[in-house]
This record gives sequence, C-alpha cells and structure tokens, in this order.
Amino acid sequence: MHQAAVSTRHSRRGALGLGAAALLSACMSSGRSSGGYSAPDAPPRPVPNAGWDAWVEGFKGRAVARGISPGVVDAAFRGAGFLPEVIERDRNQTEFKRTLEDYLNIAASDERVSLGRQKYAQYGGVLSKIESRYGVEGHVVAAVWGLESFFGTRRGNVPVVSALSTLAYEGRRGAFFEDQLIAALKILQAGDVSAQGMTGSWAGAMGHTQFIPTSYLAYAVDFTGDGRRDIWSEDPTDSLASTAAYLAKSGWTRGLPWGMEVVLPAGFDTGRLGRGKGQSAEVWQGLGVRAADGRALAGGSIIAGGNGGGGPYFLLTQNFATILRYNNAQNYAIGVGHLSDRLLGRGPVQASFGPDASGMTQADRQELQRLLTARGFDTGGSDGVIGTKTREAISAYQASVGLPATGEPSLDLLRRLR
Repeated sequence: MHQAAVSTRHSRRGALGLGAAALLSACMSSGRSSGGYSAPDAPPRPVPNAGWDAWVEGFKGRAVARGISPGVVDAAFRGAGFLPEVIERDRNQTEFKRTLEDYLNIAASDERVSLGRQKYAQYGGVLSKIESRYGVEGHVVAAVWGLESFFGTRRGNVPVVSALSTLAYEGRRGAFFEDQLIAALKILQAGDVSAQGMTGSWAGAMGHTQFIPTSYLAYAVDFTGDGRRDIWSEDPTDSLASTAAYLAKSGWTRGLPWGMEVVLPAGFDTGRLGRGKGQSAEVWQGLGVRAADGRALAGGSIIAGGNGGGGPYFLLTQNFATILRYNNAQNYAIGVGHLSDRLLGRGPVQASFGPDASGMTQADRQELQRLLTARGFDTGGSDGVIGTKTREAISAYQASVGLPATGEPSLDLLRRLR
C-alpha cells in the first residue's frame, strides 16, 4: 500500500503511510506484472501470544473508559487473535517507487478500464444520485473505487479488530493504531457491522473505497437509508456515497476537471512548471499551451510527468488538490484523474514518457517481457511494467545462462534475448 508520506490531518488513511505509489491499493499487491485482478490471499491465521492477551486485557479497560460498552468490547474480541503476518507486512512495506508511467499503466490497465466501464454503467443511476447530493462526478467516485479495491474485488478479508489490536500491541505506531481500534469499536457499537463482518486490509482500511475507522466515523454515510453505513457488503452504494461525501467536504468543485494532459509550445519556459506555480486558463492559452485532446483549458499548475523530467505534461487544477486530501500521493491523484477520464471513454496518455532509468522505453520493456515468456520464463504479461513476476523471470533467465541473477532489466539483456 502507501509508499508516499500521507498527511495525518487530511488523508483518509491518516498516518498509515502505506505507499499508494508502489501498490495503488490492496488490489495491486499481487506478483503479477500487470495491474489486473488476482484472487485474494487467504486471511492470516491467528497464533497464541501471551503478550497480546495481556495487552488486550489492559486495553479493554481503556476502551470502556472511552465510552465503549463492556458488552461491545467482549463481543469484538471474541474470536480475535494475534496476527504475526500483519506485523510482517507492516515492517516490510516495499520501498520500490514506480514511475508515473508504470503507475498509470497499472491504474488504467486494459482490464481495469474494461471492468470499470462495466461497473460505471451498472451503477450509473446510483452514481448520478450521489453526484446530485454531493456534487462529485460519478466517474471520479468510480475511479477511486477502481484504484482502491479493483471495483470491489479486493476489499480485504483480514479481521479488523485482530489486525488493529496486533499493530497497537506491537507498538511501532501503537497510539495511532489504538485510536483506530477505539474507532472500530465505536462502529461496532453503532451497529453498522458485526465484529465478524468487519474485515479489511492488513492495516485496517475497510470496504470498497478503503476507509480507516476514524475516517469512517468522520465521513461515512448511509445513502441507502437502511440505518447502517455499510461499506462491507457486496453493494458498493454506501462506500461510493461516503467517498463522494469525503471529497465534497474536502473542497471538490463540480464541473471542474481534475486536470488534463497538455501540449507545450516550442521554447516554453520550463521554469513555469511545478505545483504551486499555477496560472489562469487565459494565461496558459496566451503562452501557447493547449489540451492534448482539444478540450478547453482550466486554470492550474503544470508538471512534467516524463521519466527524464520531460513530457507528457499535466495541468492540475484545484480538484487535483482535493484528490490529494483523499490520498496524499501525486501519482495516486493523477491515477484517479486519468482513470476517471478513461471511464468516460477518453483515450490514454498521448505523449511518450521517454526512456526509464535503465534507458528502456515502454516498447523495450514490453519486448523484453515477450521474449522472456517465449523462452519459458513467464512474466505474467507484456504491459511494460517491471513488477515482481517480471523480475523473477529475469533472475531465472540470468541464472540459466550463467549471469548474475540481479532481476534488473537492461538494454544489454534485451539485446541478448533477441
């Protein structure tokens, strides 16, 4: 999950620090090269731990002192247990940072866009009603859904009380996770879900759009009117509405695009690039900037998204800043915006991202994957994203021909395979 630092005050995930720039969300945590769906892992199994047992007994008194009824506390921990796998994941979050090119290839993969358009059509009526109430466009809400849980297919199956109590007991961020656990008990006390039904990610993010408990308490809504703010069921309605409520309260402006890909004129002053250097649409037009797809420009700042600091270029509006309030990672916010455009039928990024740090273009990386797979070293696809499975295939090939098994792509490796 998140690799980029997130704002404690403004991010829906608070201080989780779970790295969306690396994995987007739970739906991207598979070893596949592509950003496609994979079957969920089995939930972690609890193991006996006397220290956790003692911690829980002490916590129960603190929970009651903070307004949780003894009956709710006892019911919440009935069947809960210590999950060492959760601690392992917390301590071993990946530090691998994807380029924006890779991120968008995953965020708007063919499979994600195809499923997303189906879901956007299926829930179009619901999303329209949500937009009418909260003023957040349905395709934007659907894009958040797509990045957070692959449209509900990867919501997480870890018991939240077990996960949060394990992390609070472990102590690395004990106060934060204890606060999340108290919030989870407040949710149970309100009757929105049962302890058995309260499942989520290994770090306690829940539902179709992955709310942590404190953010759930602050923003979740009962849009269906059944008396429960139900983000856990197969029906995504309350989750989608809760996401819209979050964005609306964070300053979303209806009718303003998140941003857009733009084309800069020859000789453009690159000193004008960068977040915080925004200009009006009229100023950008006067400087020769145009939207890549011919749309009218909006006001905002322009950034370079290319691997070497060049194109493609993106104009980012105030609504982009609002998406950052949902998840404070630049790649994530661009991913949401781009996927939302793709759900409307707009095309992929037009400009080339250029070669990556290894000197390879996307076409080079795709060819490398195809050649490895043809030789029996399965990369899990040929999307040009160098993920875990591609690196494993590279290592296996290198070992088979007597090379150091680094798992790193390179132009030399590509030439050897040709």
